[in-house]
Amino acid sequence: MFRNLLLAAFGASLLAAGADSSRAPILVELFTSEGCSSCPPADRLLESLDPQAIVLSEHVDYWDGLGWRDPYSGHANTQRQEAYARGFGIPGPYTPQMVIDGVTEFVGNDARRAMEEIARARSREKIGVHLARSAAGVQVQIDRAARSADVWLALADNSGTSQVASGENQGRRLHHVAILRSLRKIGAVKRGGGFAQDIAVPADAGRVIVFVQDAGLGKVYGVGVL
Repeated sequence: MFRNLLLAAFGASLLAAGADSSRAPILVELFTSEGCSSCPPADRLLESLDPQAIVLSEHVDYWDGLGWRDPYSGHANTQRQEAYARGFGIPGPYTPQMVIDGVTEFVGNDARRAMEEIARARSREKIGVHLARSAAGVQVQIDRAARSADVWLALADNSGTSQVASGENQGRRLHHVAILRSLRKIGAVKRGGGFAQDIAVPADAGRVIVFVQDAGLGKVYGVGVL
């Protein structure tokens, strides 16, 4: 029995060591586009928040026909933002838009508001999300949850740079961090239960982010990153 307890403790320590514990377990999403002249300041703000929180840069595609096609854009990002708009009861998606833990949204280049909302998010109780490399890809372990919620896996490039040749940002060299490349639901936690699963991910995945979120893009209860 002692041996089993020791192995369990060792496994838990590996999970904790595998995750990036320097960032607070707060999910900051930025909906942005290289075609939007108001977005570069928001991109820089997101980069400045990167050491503090777990961030995702989600490039939408509705700017792509207005002078410059954003090479990082995806329609799935637009659909996610549209779902947020419905949930927040706002007229529709816009850029730049920042969403903190799925519970609040604001103009994404508002640094003061971002710091205020991150400070508020730090006071909320979180579910532990523990990630570690495994033979299959990534081992995900989520602590017992107070309520049922979905579990999402995001893969993101660490960074990317574009030289914009046309559109509102013509001639500008734009830099981004944590660029979302794919997002998929990998399961769910039930009330009073946890979650444990090995997930296959590409060996060259820059960032692996797992978060627990209310169905229908509601509140984010926990998040972890490798």
